[in-house]
Amino acid sequence: MTKIYLPSQETLDRKWYVVDADGQRLGRLATEVANILRGKNKPTFTPHMDVGDFVVIINAEKIQVTGKKREQKLYRRHSGRPGGMKTETFAKLQGRIPERILEKAVKGMLPKNALGRKLFTKLKVYAGPKHPHEAQTPQVLELKTVPEGDN
Repeated sequence: MTKIYLPSQETLDRKWYVVDADGQRLGRLATEVANILRGKNKPTFTPHMDVGDFVVIINAEKIQVTGKKREQKLYRRHSGRPGGMKTETFAKLQGRIPERILEKAVKGMLPKNALGRKLFTKLKVYAGPKHPHEAQTPQVLELKTVPEGDN
């Protein structure tokens, strides 16, 4: 019987990445970020362990969507009371809380269990170009989410 390699918490090398969301597509960016949080880009990926890296997303207010999603895409939340459903379009939510759009997109691509909740804490989203994580010396990560013909 062959042995399976399991990385220990001491051997994990956690990195910090900064991603600029200016002009990026929402879904494609969220997919790439979810894979980094999960650790799927590493050779030590293990499905039941947290082996991923930290991701800081800046300029969340400049994220883009295609088609008519700006007016038609709805974000729903419920207060828990009868009749407490609130709906909001992408454009209104982007004007009010632009960080929440990326947070919801990435959270929907993570596992729906305790591991997914733990991975989600390693995502930091900021509306502007500044972030308070300079002490971690994050690396700039260039992601190509806009196809070559679409500009």
